Amino acid sequence: MCQKRQRREPVGPGERGVRVFFNLVRDNDVIRDEEGIEVADVEEARSQAAQVIRETRVPDGGWAGWRMTATDSAGNLLFSIDLSA
Repeated sequence: MCQKRQRREPVGPGERGVRVFFNLVRDNDVIRDEEGIEVADVEEARSQAAQVIRETRVPDGGWAGWRMTATDSAGNLLFSIDLSA
C-alpha cells in the first residue's frame, strides 16, 4: 500500500467538503494517513476507498486481518472496510 493516491482538487467555491483520512488497521497495528484527501461527501470518500482497494488488492490474501477505516479531521469514524474480503 505504498502507492500514493492522486491528489484531488478541492471542492469548488461555495461548496463544503470534508477531509477524509484512510487508515489501515489490524489489531493494535495502525498505519495512519497523515495527509488525507478532500472530498465533497462521504459517498465520494467510499468511492475513492473502493478504487484504492481494487488497485492494491493482492490475490494471495496479503491483507488478511486488515481493514481500512475512514475518519474525518476530528477523528470520527465515517466507515470501515474489511480488506481481507
